[in-house]
Amino acid sequence: MSQAKNKVEWCLRKARKELEGSAKHRGLVETKPDLEEAKKHIAKAEHNLKAVLSFEKAGFSDWSVSASFYTIYHCLLAVIRKHGFESRNQECTLAMIEHLLEQGKVRISKDVIEAVKTTDAEERHEISAITLREDYQYGTETSIRDGRLDDLRALCRKAIDEAKEEIYRA
Repeated sequence: MSQAKNKVEWCLRKARKELEGSAKHRGLVETKPDLEEAKKHIAKAEHNLKAVLSFEKAGFSDWSVSASFYTIYHCLLAVIRKHGFESRNQECTLAMIEHLLEQGKVRISKDVIEAVKTTDAEERHEISAITLREDYQYGTETSIRDGRLDDLRALCRKAIDEAKEEIYRA
């Protein structure tokens, strides 16, 4: 069994156990495929991309980084909703995306996925929205000046385009 499949199974068990004790979970739940909810995640991603641009224009590019991360993340949530899963856990969302990729059910670019993974992307010279988000959310810098925001904006647009292609593909 692949690492992604193992993680998906763990996430499903985690959510089932949590739902036994309350109405909320922090894992992965299998639901019916829901194109309308997937579309709402795309709308949220597009809304977040507008926030990226607005924050930058207003001089708050550090907040643009966080909005970029959530733009990409909502694209991934859209894809898994189309396939009948609801996630309330970033690691579980990524595991489900990777599992769907392994099964050949989706086509999402590696750079989109890697951007929201907790990895050492700097060693691979890749854009990591999650690393940048953590740096700018918890750090003291208030401006991102070295072109990384241009790269993030482009990656957000790519994520939206790929997610739209996935959710509208039969």
